[in-house]
Amino acid sequence: MTNNPFPYAIDNLRYHSFDYYLKTTYHSKVMKVPLDAGFTCPNRDGTVAIGGCTFCSSEGSGEMISNKSLSLLDQYYKNKALMSLKWPEAKTIPYFQAYSNTYDNLDNLKNRYELFLNLPEVVGIAIATRPDCLNPEIVAYLVELATKIDIYLELGLQTIHEATASAINRGYNLMTFQEAYQLVKDTPLKLCVHIINGLPNETPSMMLETTKYLSQLKLHSLKIHMLHLLSDSKLGQAYLEDPWPLLELKDYVELVVAQLEILPADLVIQRLTGDGYLNKLIAPQWTTKKTITLNEIQKLLIKKDSYQGIHYQDKRKKA
Repeated sequence: MTNNPFPYAIDNLRYHSFDYYLKTTYHSKVMKVPLDAGFTCPNRDGTVAIGGCTFCSSEGSGEMISNKSLSLLDQYYKNKALMSLKWPEAKTIPYFQAYSNTYDNLDNLKNRYELFLNLPEVVGIAIATRPDCLNPEIVAYLVELATKIDIYLELGLQTIHEATASAINRGYNLMTFQEAYQLVKDTPLKLCVHIINGLPNETPSMMLETTKYLSQLKLHSLKIHMLHLLSDSKLGQAYLEDPWPLLELKDYVELVVAQLEILPADLVIQRLTGDGYLNKLIAPQWTTKKTITLNEIQKLLIKKDSYQGIHYQDKRKKA
């Protein structure tokens, strides 16, 4: 075993953690403060489908957001105060998290985002959305906004496989993602893509294919999630009626290490496993022990004397 050969770390981590990126960019601890801005999604309201993605809860991945009945600024200050108990000197990134946060007219988007422009502790704004909720007008506005503050734009892709996308009621195809990517790729927007490991009927090789596809794009960051089966999701209810094999912790760790190895070293890894809301989580129960999962990933990288990007092959031409 050698000393850590990975350049994007101030500790022994062998992947490009979001914490490392934030500390070296803003020279401070930075907290993402989650917000529910009252949006919905086009595959919930009938525009493209109804019911939402089958893995998504009724709260649109916003379970961890407290005080969501309050105004946006009140949500921000109350949630920031709770988080500041642990990190009192931290700067912040308001995180538009629940549902699809560009799914509205431009005036309403401006009224929400620009509330945070002049707060001294705010270093950026993070906006989670869907590829089919972007258009040239919205992207042009976000690019203008990025001249004033860093904009982190998060797109939920989950998988490149069309059969899986259809089965989970994602509501758009890979071409829609590609079109959104083309709008964003050469802008100053910091593009983050979400993927999910463990979707039904996907093999590890299929999950690696999704990772390889993204490795050739011009992304700022990536979020890797493990599928959480939640009691108020359609997929969770289907699992209760007819369970199927899920990835075990060992399988997940080996898969994530293989994914990290084929990603470019400078790609920021915002997440390596998700947080399932305990009151709704059906399975896998091992995901409740997030620290153990992260430690096992690091341990396997060290055991293999491996690191993010060790097997990365840059085949990009004009991605």
